[in-house]
Amino acid sequence: MNRLAILIILVLLSLTAKSQTVVSGKVTDTDGQPLARVSVMVEGTEIHTVTNDDGMFTLKTPQQPRQLLLSHIGYKSRKVVLEGRPQPLHIRMQGNTVELDEVLVSTNDPMAILKAAMARIEQNYSSEPELMRCFYRETARRGSRFISVAEAVTEMYKTDYTLGPERDVVAILKGRRLMSMKARDTLGVKIQGGPVLPLMVDLAKNREYILNDENLAHYKLQMEMPVRIGDRAQYVIGLEPAGILLYPVMWGKVYIDQQTLTFTRAELQLDVRDWRLASEYMLVHKPAGLRFRPKELTVTIVYNTDEQGRARMSYVRNEMRFTCDWKRRLFASPFTTVSEMVVTDVKQRGDSVKRPRGRSSFGLKERFYDRVEYFDDPDFWADYNIIEPTESLENAIGKLKKKIKETN
Repeated sequence: MNRLAILIILVLLSLTAKSQTVVSGKVTDTDGQPLARVSVMVEGTEIHTVTNDDGMFTLKTPQQPRQLLLSHIGYKSRKVVLEGRPQPLHIRMQGNTVELDEVLVSTNDPMAILKAAMARIEQNYSSEPELMRCFYRETARRGSRFISVAEAVTEMYKTDYTLGPERDVVAILKGRRLMSMKARDTLGVKIQGGPVLPLMVDLAKNREYILNDENLAHYKLQMEMPVRIGDRAQYVIGLEPAGILLYPVMWGKVYIDQQTLTFTRAELQLDVRDWRLASEYMLVHKPAGLRFRPKELTVTIVYNTDEQGRARMSYVRNEMRFTCDWKRRLFASPFTTVSEMVVTDVKQRGDSVKRPRGRSSFGLKERFYDRVEYFDDPDFWADYNIIEPTESLENAIGKLKKKIKETN
C-alpha cells in the first residue's frame, strides 16, 4: 500500500472519529436539586433523551448541535445555546406557576374533555407509519440490592394512529444483561412489561388499555388543579375506580393540552387492594409453590409534540413492587423492578417504512432476559443514545460484573 492510500485512510478515520459530538450535563432546579426525567432534545432534530435520577444526561449527535430544548412538568421550557458554554453543562430549570384564570377550568366536565381529546387523536398523532430508535433498561432489586440489570437499543415500529397496536412491534438491535449468580435471587417469575411495554400502554393508540367506553364506565372522573408542561397549560383529569370490579383497574391522572387537546402525559397506579386481580395483571408466569404478593405498580407515560404539531410517545417508566417466597419459608423477600424506555430518534416515517421481522422481534409474553446475553465491553453502546446510569446503578453493575468473573 503506497503512502497516498495510507494518508487517505488516516484522513477518513480521522473524519469518522470526529463525526460524533457528545453533549453532557446535569439538570437541577433553582435550589440545585437534581431533576429526574427531564426531556432533553437537540433543536431541529428528533434526537432525544431524558435525565436520570441524578439529573444527568448525555447526548450523541452526528454534528455539533446549536441548541438544546428542555421541558419538564411544572417547569418552564428551557432553550440552551451551546456555543461558548463549557461542558459538562449545568442547566437550571425554573418552576412554572398556573395563573388564576387557568384554575377556573376546574369547573369543566372531565368526561367531555376526555372524549374531545379522544376524538382528536387522528389529528394530533402520527398519520403514517414510523420507525423509532429507542433505549430500554430494566433493573431488579431484592431489598436494596440490585440483582439484575439489562439494557438494549431497540427499534419500535408503529402504524398510524387510526389503527390499534396489533401490528406494532419492537425489535432488539443490541442488548446485554448482568444477573446475580445467587440461587435465591433467581425465582423464575415472569412479570408484565419488557421492551413491548410502550405498545401496551400507549393510551392514545391502544384504546383497550383505558380509554374506551366500557373501561371509563368504571371510573369516577374529576378535574384537578391544572399544571404546565413546559410553557403549555394542561387539563389534569383524575381517575378513580368506582364500584366493585371483576378486573384490575388504575388510579391516576391524565394530562391534556388545553389548546390542542393532545394527550401529553399519564401517571397511573394499579389498584392492588384485591391481590388476586392485581397478580393476574402483573404476572405472566410463576413456578408452582411460589407465593407472589403485589404491593405496587406505577406507570408514567410521556408524549412529545414535534414542530409539525404531531405527538408521539417519548418515554415510558414502569415500576413494580412485590414480595415472593416459597411456602416452606417463614419470611417473604421484597422485590422491586423498574423498566424504562426512551425514544432517542425517529429513523423513518411513511408508507415505505418496513416492519421489523425475524428473531429480533418481540412478542408480548416474551421475557427480555431470554433474548439477550452477558457482555462486558466498555464501548458496548458506541454511538447510541442511552439513559445515563445513576451512580448507584453504575456501582451495582461493577459489583455484578465482578461476581460473574469470579464464578467463570
